[in-house]
Amino acid sequence: TEIYTLSLHDALPISVRPGRRVDRDRPPGWTGGGGAVSAADRTIRVSTAAAVLGVAGIAAYVSYWHAFEVVRAHGETGITARLEPATIDGLVYSSSMVVLYAARHRLPVPGLARWLLALGILATLAANVAHGWSHGPVGAAVAAWPAASLVGSYELLLWLIRTASTGATARGPGAEHVDQPADRLAPGLRVLP
Repeated sequence: TEIYTLSLHDALPISVRPGRRVDRDRPPGWTGGGGAVSAADRTIRVSTAAAVLGVAGIAAYVSYWHAFEVVRAHGETGITARLEPATIDGLVYSSSMVVLYAARHRLPVPGLARWLLALGILATLAANVAHGWSHGPVGAAVAAWPAASLVGSYELLLWLIRTASTGATARGPGAEHVDQPADRLAPGLRVLP
């Protein structure tokens, strides 16, 4: 295994194996080990996760009952009426997880995941709008708010997770970089002797 020694902003030499992540925002003197995360970043992630869980709990409860009432009003009964609303938010969740997995592993996002995510978001908004429609446009907007806040906050949390996993990467020469010098592989980084 080759090891490349890189300098971040000409101040901090770090040995990096090809394919490993290099975090450009480490303070001078940081020696690595264990993927240290700053207290501020940890606070942001934890508080965002707590907010998303709170919003998700409230929104999921309200959205479920809105969708349940719409499904029941349109002919479904019993267990079908109780389970069908869960398929909507389950579709949003599973599609978002595929998008997250692809981002974390630097894979292209499957088109099906994008389409199903959009379909799930539209379905949850439609069910909530339909529930409030009898109260006019304002009632429809108020009824749609829990679904919009759930999807929005959840996607923001996923964005934080995705971006936390996509730091600059130091790569060894690959097929796509054969004719380039090694110091051009990661912009802003240079190989030290």
